[in-house]
Amino acid sequence: MLTSITRQIIRKLPAPLTVPASSGFGTVAYRAFATSGFPPPRLFDYETVTSNLTVADAIESVEQAFKALAKGKVDVPMPMHIGIEESSVAGPGDCHIKGGYVAGTPTFTVKLACVSFYKNVEKGLPPGSGIFIVVNAVTGAPLGVFQENRFMTDLRTGAAGAIAMKYCTTPEQDVVGFIGCGAIAKNMARAAANVRPYKGIAFAIDGAEDFASEMSAELGLPFEVASSARELCGKSDVIYTQTPGGSTVLEKDWLNPKGVTIIASGSDQPTKCEIPPDVLAASKYISDLTKQTSKVGELRSAIAAGVMTESDVYAELGEVVNGDKPGREGSEIIVVDLTGTGAQDAAIGEVAWNKLSQI
Repeated sequence: MLTSITRQIIRKLPAPLTVPASSGFGTVAYRAFATSGFPPPRLFDYETVTSNLTVADAIESVEQAFKALAKGKVDVPMPMHIGIEESSVAGPGDCHIKGGYVAGTPTFTVKLACVSFYKNVEKGLPPGSGIFIVVNAVTGAPLGVFQENRFMTDLRTGAAGAIAMKYCTTPEQDVVGFIGCGAIAKNMARAAANVRPYKGIAFAIDGAEDFASEMSAELGLPFEVASSARELCGKSDVIYTQTPGGSTVLEKDWLNPKGVTIIASGSDQPTKCEIPPDVLAASKYISDLTKQTSKVGELRSAIAAGVMTESDVYAELGEVVNGDKPGREGSEIIVVDLTGTGAQDAAIGEVAWNKLSQI
């Protein structure tokens, strides 16, 4: 027997579709189980994802996402962080969950990224992994699960780096330095090449020579290796920093006095920082999302040091993209703080679904 509350709920469900009598489902039963009619989401494995997506695919969509974000047209909650404490049965590691919806688009995305599982290296496995879940914004049903293992994350981060270079530098700033030469640096280098040609300089504790050789061959641009971060800073007009973020990677008196744009992407947790507080305080500081950078980005360390508050933020990147505020104005220090937003995840998620669902 149905309770009165159950009857009220059933009356609010969609009208039942016609089903064969042989199905064994009565009208009430079919209404209650109608949601089982969604097809399963498609699974795209890592090889499919990496073989079909490039950073160039992401730039336009991420730029549009930043525009929408600045206009308040993106629902992007604060990231969730799960810390996996090391024990005999787990960790150490971290899990980040981000997501977002850009108004007027047909999908939204939720991303789960696992990082810093360093014991994996002993097992011959990478220390990070992750999936994107792209969802139909009309029905709420998952469309696709993308096993990207941070590949799509790195693409959308690189795309944000290209947008920062496009709007926060001038064409005369054609010497670009890379501090940290891992996977994200490669995407930054590729993305920057989509903005304009440049001369590259690389520095890292390990891997700078290989990075410079690979990027020069792939992009057809000259790259050299600096002997120190100080040397790189003195020569560079634009500096990308993409290190693990455990300690600062440059100093104020190392920077080019003619003006420099620093595009920092290493900080995405409360324990990380790449840029010293005095550099941040002296800069035209631009965040990707201030409510995020004040908690997990470079701004957090400047606030903690007492040299900045949120009111000292010049602009969010989307405001510069929209033309609400100018980018570079003379020989100033600009810091663009990229912590990675759910808006970017939504953007690359939609691009991935549109492209890979046709395969």
